Amino acid sequence: MKMKSMLFLWISFFFGFSPFPALAFGPAPGPAREGRLLFDQEQANSKNLAGQSFAVTRAGFRIKLDGVLEEEAWSKACVIPLIYEWTPGDNIPPPVKTDCLVTYDDDFLYIAFRAFDPESSKIRAHLMDRDATDTLIQDDHICFMIDTFNDERRGFQFRVNPLGVQADANFSELEGYEDFSWDAIWNSAGKIMDWGYAVEVAIPFNQLRFPRTKEEQTWGFSAERSYPRNVRHRITSHRRDRNIACIICQFNKLTGIAGITPGKNMEIDPTLTAHRTDTRPEFPAGPVENGKVKAEPGVTVRWGVTPNLILNAAANPDFSQVEADVAQLEVNRRFALYYPEKRPFFLEGADFFLTPFQAVFTRTVADPSAGVKLTGKLGRNALGFFGAIDQINNLLFPSNQGSQSASLMDDVTSGVLRYRRDVGRGSTFGLLYTGRAAEDYHNHIAGFDGFFRFSPTKTLSFQYLHSETRYPLDLAKGYGQPEEGFGGNAITVEFQHLGRDWFYELNYEDLSQGFRADYGYIPRVDMRKTDIGIHRLLWGKQGGWFTQLAMGIEGEVVYDHSGRLTDQQIMVAARYRGPLQSDIAAILGQNKEFYQGTTYDMKKAACQGEIKPASGLRFTFMGQIGDSVDYANAREADQVALTAGTEIGLGKHVNLNLSHVLERLSFKGKEVYTANLPQLRLIYNFSVRMFVRAILQYLHVDRDPELYIYPMPPQTRTFFTQFLFSYKLNPQTVLFLGYSDNYLGMQGIDLTQTDRTFFVKIGYAWTD
Repeated sequence: MKMKSMLFLWISFFFGFSPFPALAFGPAPGPAREGRLLFDQEQANSKNLAGQSFAVTRAGFRIKLDGVLEEEAWSKACVIPLIYEWTPGDNIPPPVKTDCLVTYDDDFLYIAFRAFDPESSKIRAHLMDRDATDTLIQDDHICFMIDTFNDERRGFQFRVNPLGVQADANFSELEGYEDFSWDAIWNSAGKIMDWGYAVEVAIPFNQLRFPRTKEEQTWGFSAERSYPRNVRHRITSHRRDRNIACIICQFNKLTGIAGITPGKNMEIDPTLTAHRTDTRPEFPAGPVENGKVKAEPGVTVRWGVTPNLILNAAANPDFSQVEADVAQLEVNRRFALYYPEKRPFFLEGADFFLTPFQAVFTRTVADPSAGVKLTGKLGRNALGFFGAIDQINNLLFPSNQGSQSASLMDDVTSGVLRYRRDVGRGSTFGLLYTGRAAEDYHNHIAGFDGFFRFSPTKTLSFQYLHSETRYPLDLAKGYGQPEEGFGGNAITVEFQHLGRDWFYELNYEDLSQGFRADYGYIPRVDMRKTDIGIHRLLWGKQGGWFTQLAMGIEGEVVYDHSGRLTDQQIMVAARYRGPLQSDIAAILGQNKEFYQGTTYDMKKAACQGEIKPASGLRFTFMGQIGDSVDYANAREADQVALTAGTEIGLGKHVNLNLSHVLERLSFKGKEVYTANLPQLRLIYNFSVRMFVRAILQYLHVDRDPELYIYPMPPQTRTFFTQFLFSYKLNPQTVLFLGYSDNYLGMQGIDLTQTDRTFFVKIGYAWTD
């Protein structure tokens, strides 16, 4: 059963709730044109959106980062009190006192926090990897965001827990997008004391982007503290109006910063990666044969052409990722699964390429020999360019009824060009081009998109794309694609209202049969889809049995381009958030689904949630039961799907994350298949810079071959392990040592190792 991930994401993000792990990011809203209806500066001023201004003075004395705050520079720094609890309270006085201190010198911006706590023994703090945000947000921590261009569209975000663990991100206002793949090189320290805890931060100016001017600058600034106890109190330095759907427009302002420069903005990151993969060519009886050691030196250069225009170039780059994807069940799935991008080269500046359709998805770039990227902003103009020469051509063939994929060992040249123009105070208009070309193959997409902000709560987004595609003849015949060149169109329009008490939206999408986005992730075409939904939000009282309730109804219809109804859905949903940081959602739905000539009527129920009852302890669950379609055999079936997860912090050093997925499909009371997928992730953190990690993933699928219309093995088992030692002096100066392997077992064949890999990576960051 499909859940409206965009709805829950926006509610979660805007109102301060952590989204459930099972809810993925939906399409992000895009841009627009100037007009009388836009949310302009006069309207903003009339609503007094911006918070109080604070004058920052230079530090006249040296600051040592140790989390103590005893230097004289701090006694003369600008003090910004955090006097509002914006969730679960609505701009009420917070339960604890917090002060943020700000000063600077020629090279650094200094930020410190005094986070007072009457029960300091209850402070939640654990060691973890940098940017381990799913774990970090469970801890006490501070957060601040800086809008250095004061344009209320993008900001640099920094988070630190009481032990000095770091997380940083780019935040893009229009898309509501936090990009934690962005990494700056900065220093932090934290210390827990009997009165609470203190945090000190020093950010080099060459890690930020801001106007190059000798004049005094004004920056947007927000200081926040997360205080998790029975509920997670989020405390900030400015008011957060629930009837205003923009965040940065409500920031405080910092004045007085002058005489600073972003420097040369040059970073050179040489890397050396070596690996050896051993395989078992004659499975299962043959021996494992040692592979050759492959050593690949590479270098990535990052240069700030202007204060906010960044050029990244990589020669023989290391595009590997050192953390395995979370395993997903591929049993009884019609459409290609989505795996998020994790490689830093592709992720930096990813928000520049966001549009309503996910027309840019860089995991389609598999093994590039070279890459170049240019991202940044010149005044009101945002620019993004990406190009790569790849040795593998990954393709996705979408349709209304399902999708197929193929990988060709064929050199392919690809590129993306993005332009976006800021219009008015909160609207944009953009252009997008993507292209991939190889021998007897090409896919080109071009189009435009827009985002209008009519008022603090109402927005309209749209996008139009046209594609032209040609596949090699043998490939086209093998996958049922047109044998000549063909084209297609895609269009989407969405209206949305997000206010304190109501959320409602109306969305229309039209993707023609011939539309292809080979650089993106669009697994379904030949569809005209209309969505509508309305939800009521209720807010609890301080200390009450709930902090927020949401109830609503949504409907969806999908037709193919012949006029056939292929999907129809109506569902009612409710969401509860309350004590013990509990967050629970329930959905009842009635669906119609057309598949291979038959329309199936189905009823389903789903529930999912999480609870954080104590420091270092988190439970998650998801369950679904009801009618389904057995796609392998084209018939109606009964489905049960359950997921349970536990995250446990054992002291400050150990983090254990265990999950289990169970899925069962039945036909007339007989089990077609039962799939079990347990996963274990165990980390020992020596310090904020060093850890060892083990990941274990096991899949066991039992089938009844007599219930399949074609031969199927009665049993399939796979087992994956990965072990990693990591040392990070900073995000780019790193040492990784690792090992991984895969096992396969079937009926009559025990689990047998199919391959194993040893790898090492050394990286160094030189900055100026």
